[in-house]
Amino acid sequence: MLALLAALALLVPAPQRPDTDGDFLAFAQTPRRPGNLVARTGVVGRSAEGRPIEGRQLGDPKWPGELLVFGCIHGDECGASAIEPTIGGCPDPSADIFIVPDLDPDGSAARSRLNAHGVDLNRNFNAGWRPAGEAGSAEYPGPRPFSEPETRLAARIVHALEPAATIWFHQYRGERPFVRAWGQSVAAGRRFATLARMPFRLIRWPAGTGPNWQNHRFAAPAFVVELPQGRLEPEMRGRLSEALVRMGRWVRED
Repeated sequence: MLALLAALALLVPAPQRPDTDGDFLAFAQTPRRPGNLVARTGVVGRSAEGRPIEGRQLGDPKWPGELLVFGCIHGDECGASAIEPTIGGCPDPSADIFIVPDLDPDGSAARSRLNAHGVDLNRNFNAGWRPAGEAGSAEYPGPRPFSEPETRLAARIVHALEPAATIWFHQYRGERPFVRAWGQSVAAGRRFATLARMPFRLIRWPAGTGPNWQNHRFAAPAFVVELPQGRLEPEMRGRLSEALVRMGRWVRED
């Protein structure tokens, strides 16, 4: 993990404000030894408008099979960004979980699905990407794949971390949460649905989405959890926290 974070430090674009240069280096260089639990937060990149994008690591770095979680990619669907996969408030010693709570802080600040350039980040990945609409329109995929700093950051994290599984959280207008996956990610998606006590749906990936790109580029599964809109109830937060911990154990044991 130390090598991963050092690599990310080199790959992440330079912050727009020089007084924050040390944030990520401090995060990357924090000493860690196998058997020592960590609960670390640091800046791993910047948004289009220069807002910090944070990363969190929870668990024991000795485990090779890591779980990666993107809590929010649309700025108006960030209910899962506050979920903490912990046990009694403490990291789980049987898992290593890496979290990006909010990949779209500009959209979150504007309460918008889109980033500051008017791009739907979850249509900006290089898997079935095709031009459509214009900046600011619904599901605008950007002028080209990976045109946005946020999606480039997500790709660098996935390449560097090589997670055993990735979960992308979304929120939709329905009332019942569910897990959706396709192809190679179906088994892992079904597993998480069981752990979270949610229905599972077999749904093809839309063009240009993060899971679509991951499922075409990597062997490890990547799937989506759709939650109802609004703030999550405490019961749902607790259920998802427990499910993420158990999923973190499952991927490193699988």
